[in-house]
Amino acid sequence: MVNPEILEETPLCLIDVKVAMSKIEKRDTELGLLSQKTKEYLDAFVERSQKDGKTLRKGIDSLGITRLKEEHICKIIDFLPQTADDLRYVLQGYNITLPKKDSEAIISEVKKVA
Repeated sequence: MVNPEILEETPLCLIDVKVAMSKIEKRDTELGLLSQKTKEYLDAFVERSQKDGKTLRKGIDSLGITRLKEEHICKIIDFLPQTADDLRYVLQGYNITLPKKDSEAIISEVKKVA
């Protein structure tokens, strides 16, 4: 039996997944059932371009908030919270609390892109 070895684990934003799916679609002649469902979901819900995602990621990284990890930033990019309460709801599943100042800085970065 084959035992795959995980070399690296990095969180991906939905924008990155959409780009990867387009590469897979070009490479393969026909998508499988799960790949097709994933593509349909991404087409329905992902409206931003990869450029917008990179801009927002750089903006949030430039804030220098040490508590934010890559997975938190990906969720912020996926959901684009417009208020501090929305941001709190997005990060609710993680064990992280942000001061009001940091939350407002993140929201201002999101509003620049959105």
